[in-house]
Amino acid sequence: MSDHAFATRAIHAGQAPDPTTGSIIPPIHQVSTHVQDGIGGLREGYEYNRSGNPTRTALEVQLAALEGGAHALSFASGLAAEDALLRAVLKPGDHVVLGNDVYGGTYRLLTKVLAPWGIETTTVELSDADAVRAAIRPETRIVWVETPSNPLLKIVDIAAIAEIAHAAGALAVVDNTFASPALQQPLALGADLIVHSTTKYLGGHSDVLGGAVVFGDDRYHEQIKFQQFAVGAVSAPLDAWLTTRGIKTLAVRVRQHSENAQAIAEWAAARPEFETVFYPGLATHPGHDIAARQMSGFGGMLSLALSAGPDAARSFAESTRIFQLAESLGGVESLIGYPPDMTHASVRGTALAVPENVVRLSVGIEDVADLIADLEQALARIAG
Repeated sequence: MSDHAFATRAIHAGQAPDPTTGSIIPPIHQVSTHVQDGIGGLREGYEYNRSGNPTRTALEVQLAALEGGAHALSFASGLAAEDALLRAVLKPGDHVVLGNDVYGGTYRLLTKVLAPWGIETTTVELSDADAVRAAIRPETRIVWVETPSNPLLKIVDIAAIAEIAHAAGALAVVDNTFASPALQQPLALGADLIVHSTTKYLGGHSDVLGGAVVFGDDRYHEQIKFQQFAVGAVSAPLDAWLTTRGIKTLAVRVRQHSENAQAIAEWAAARPEFETVFYPGLATHPGHDIAARQMSGFGGMLSLALSAGPDAARSFAESTRIFQLAESLGGVESLIGYPPDMTHASVRGTALAVPENVVRLSVGIEDVADLIADLEQALARIAG
């Protein structure tokens, strides 16, 4: 379906009606094993749910189509996808260049789980091309990019970083979770591999956990697929089906997320209670021009730095009513979080520590006037 527009691919890729019953929605193959027609006689290649499941295959076809990829693999979580990729690509002694504002779980995986295995990591400001070049070593195998980044919404020029990585013989890997393929297509910009927490915008309804790796070509597909099979962190049939269902409305949801977040960012930028509004849709954002060039919209995520400091930030996060205080992001409902003690507690005390006056908003698709009113009442409550 590569010749169809994004919204059409999101609804139809991998989603042919069931050939037996004509069901317009492919069924959930809630099964653990498959009958063989004689030893080794596999029907459509399926033998055991860890190695493959028709519902998971449908999702993987859909994911590859969304990103314009050659292949995709679906995992039990975003971190499971990251772990499989890193273990397949890296060996002891290898080196990863990582942005200095990333999801805390990615940093923890590299520095706590893989570091004892002999993997070294250098964090750097990825918007500084000279700093990236200086950080690369002969043993660098991956330059890992989040854009927009989590939680400070930094923007990285994917094409520029991919060029630097390739010149050094390294892979450019992009975590596309915040933007989603509805807004950003990293493979078309030169990235080699994409990772997702499909829990977020792809699933979109805060009801399923999942992750994915999408491949620009055949390289590493078999190696990462082997990790998926051998380690076993696969998405369950129901989880794959729920993610597929969520993806069908991705285009319209992300459009509304972005519209609401832009309105809230503009409202917050005019309020003295916020010393900084981190949102690439604002012309004052240092990455605005790059984001406008490589994204089709600016997304539903934004962060706010409270002028009154950490205590005010904590109180603000605990004072909203429509915005629910919770981890995660990308669902239809609005969420608020305090990264220093929640999503990014694992980087506390490091160079990646999030400023303690920052709150993060995952702006949902509710009526934006209600969302702004909720934030206004939270400001009034903490003002006393």
